[in-house]
Amino acid sequence: MKKNLAKIAAAAMVVLTIASFTVSCKKGESVAKGPVNLEIWYGAAVTEAGPPPADWKALQVIGSELGINLQLTALPSNESDQDVKINAAAAANALPDLFMVRRETWQKLIPTGLIAPVDDLYAKMPHRTAVQYDADSRTFSTLNGKSWGLASPGSIVKNEGLLIRKDWLDRLGLKVPTTTDELFAVMKAFTEKDPDGNGKNDTYGYGAFIEINNYEEGLGRRLEPIMGAFGVAGTWNLTAADAGLNVRKPAYFDALTYVKKMIDSGVIDPNWISYKKDDFRAAWKQGRFGVMREQNAAFAAESNYAPFDKNFPNGEWIVIDPPKGPKGKQAVGVYTQGYRIYAMSAAAAKAGKGPAIAKLLEWMSSDEGYYLLGWGEEGVNYVKDANGVPTVKGIPDETKGYSKPEMQPLTQLRNMVFFNGDIELASRYPTYKTATSGKTMSALTVLRDMQKRPWVAAIGIDTLPPPNADLKRFYEQSVLEFLTGTRKLDKAGWDAFVAEFDKLGGADWEKAGIADAKAKNLLK
Repeated sequence: MKKNLAKIAAAAMVVLTIASFTVSCKKGESVAKGPVNLEIWYGAAVTEAGPPPADWKALQVIGSELGINLQLTALPSNESDQDVKINAAAAANALPDLFMVRRETWQKLIPTGLIAPVDDLYAKMPHRTAVQYDADSRTFSTLNGKSWGLASPGSIVKNEGLLIRKDWLDRLGLKVPTTTDELFAVMKAFTEKDPDGNGKNDTYGYGAFIEINNYEEGLGRRLEPIMGAFGVAGTWNLTAADAGLNVRKPAYFDALTYVKKMIDSGVIDPNWISYKKDDFRAAWKQGRFGVMREQNAAFAAESNYAPFDKNFPNGEWIVIDPPKGPKGKQAVGVYTQGYRIYAMSAAAAKAGKGPAIAKLLEWMSSDEGYYLLGWGEEGVNYVKDANGVPTVKGIPDETKGYSKPEMQPLTQLRNMVFFNGDIELASRYPTYKTATSGKTMSALTVLRDMQKRPWVAAIGIDTLPPPNADLKRFYEQSVLEFLTGTRKLDKAGWDAFVAEFDKLGGADWEKAGIADAKAKNLLK
């Protein structure tokens, strides 16, 4: 009798496991019983390609292994059209269970009560949280102490670094500089002591060009390691205690004074003001200067490094820490991060679907989900090379390779699993041996080295209001005028500039930026 009861109980447990997906819910929420229906609006990886096919392997796995019936809808490729679709659904109280949404629209949805906080989901998907949702991500999606969305990384961050000619250091018996004083001494030696040994006075310590965007005003990113040494990298300071425009801070004057010293002493390539990007990159490949900030692939990708390798087979650049300034500060520069926010509707939370969403996302970041959504079926759409990197070389039918246009519907959800990990980037940045010197190079190895150096996190800095055109022009021109001597760079001259800057709208721009940063929860 007891034996039969045990069999009946075991059978009932099996039936329960197969037939229902039971979750514990908060008060006021119902229990989702399965299979669970989940509707997701996603951002397509290739907007011109179609949706995943009905016989998509991922759908079969998600249904059979996870007990989830997945309904997928691609959002329009145009952001304004995305907003229209989401706002219309919100107005009708018909938002899907999980949906990608722009930050601006997402922020407006929070006060309506139509989306739910997701704080309790992170612990339910530990692996995905580890690879997708770091501290910056969770800060980005947090308002009023709650996380209102799952923010996955987009573009590669911190992909530039300060590089120095190690062969020049070795030839001159110099050590890697660690402070601004040591850096200046090295730049002076690179300029005056013939570090390449060609007997000509044709080298400089530092190379740059003006490359400005809306969060690296003034001198732009190529001189950010210098500005970072004085604590004024980037346009904005986003620390709560000292928020504001860096150009209005006394340390900016100190940083500019250091750059002026570089110019007056002739240790910076004098063409830096007139150089365009291509000129700058041609110059370092021709051995014109020995210190620079450069992007990982622009430096180390095979085609980009080849001219330098041919010209200087014994030459060697290495990534170094940015120098520390007089107060011990240092930074390669500031970085921001684009995120894809996926919000959970309040209706889904109330229906008890949160754990099912977490279960799905955790599976997506498992090996099975990661490769299936990222590259398709192994042995059909790709095989793994010796390093475990997906490749189409060696698949039975080349027409089924994941990179073929016809196969793109199979990987439409790859943006939901990719996080700029080594597997994803290895195919973009392969390891190779240089043609002339035979060095082993990898832009991925260089990237990881650059990313571990000191940086200033300024997440969302690129979303702050820009200056008006006249103020921007005045700001950037005045900085150059101080450096070229058109304006005298002393305390009186600088104070006069700041006063004029404020009169043209600088102080108002700062107030607007701080207010916007507070509203977006960007201050730390």
